[in-house]
Amino acid sequence: MNALPGLVSPTLTGEHIRVQHLRNPPGEGPYHQERDHTLFMSLAPRPIPYLQAQDGKTHTGLYRKGDLLITPANTPLFVRWEGDENCLQIQLTAQFLKSIARETLQNNCALLELVPTFQTRDAHLEAIATMLFTEFQQNPAGNRLYVDSLANILAVNLLRQHGTTKPQLPIYEGGLPQRQLMKVLDYIDAHLGQNLKLENLAQLLEMSQFHFSRLFKQSMGLAPYQYLTQQRVERAKQLLKQTDRSIVDIALHCGFNSHSHLSKKFRQITGMTPKSYRIS
Repeated sequence: MNALPGLVSPTLTGEHIRVQHLRNPPGEGPYHQERDHTLFMSLAPRPIPYLQAQDGKTHTGLYRKGDLLITPANTPLFVRWEGDENCLQIQLTAQFLKSIARETLQNNCALLELVPTFQTRDAHLEAIATMLFTEFQQNPAGNRLYVDSLANILAVNLLRQHGTTKPQLPIYEGGLPQRQLMKVLDYIDAHLGQNLKLENLAQLLEMSQFHFSRLFKQSMGLAPYQYLTQQRVERAKQLLKQTDRSIVDIALHCGFNSHSHLSKKFRQITGMTPKSYRIS
């Protein structure tokens, strides 16, 4: 599970996360990231024999689709694989993980570190990684709010399930107060065309990103990125009916990165293409 020279894949990036799809012929190599924690997930349809060494331990095994390897920052890793490698590599910055621990978890966060882990299964991490991979395939430019949301959930689950201690999450119920909710909704409405970050929205309420996402969904029944997409489509509907601007221009104005991106989301929400909606 190592990006070899000449086989570098496209990358999905956020402020604190980097996602790559690695496809390599049989081989071996070292892997070392001083400032990034790395999660590898096998995507190979057939099990692949691996030999791996990290943190003074060696592991050999057949990695099945969905099997995970966790390599904390500044942990040298050596890997040898005997079949055609097909895996997802997700890197989170160590600084980001520390900030999530400090904002979100009720423990002595300074002592909380990730545990190097060979060949494990984790349904939550697999689901998050799969969503990141889908976004990587369908929207390489990345929906910033969506990728930020997944990065936060990934970080929290890594800390909860694969940290040196098992921290407890504070419980917040009841959603956001109306005044706070309206402040966020107004901000989103005023910045629909921009690449909004989850961090921006959470900072409006001086709240951690993870808890903001949970409370927002309790209030609205939608995750922040889902609400943003919905509102962008609503703005596009207005412009399609009330102006003669081109669909490409409307797409970019509403925060979509292309005509096809708008068309895909528009059809998902309305069941129609933008062109069909305009002439209906």
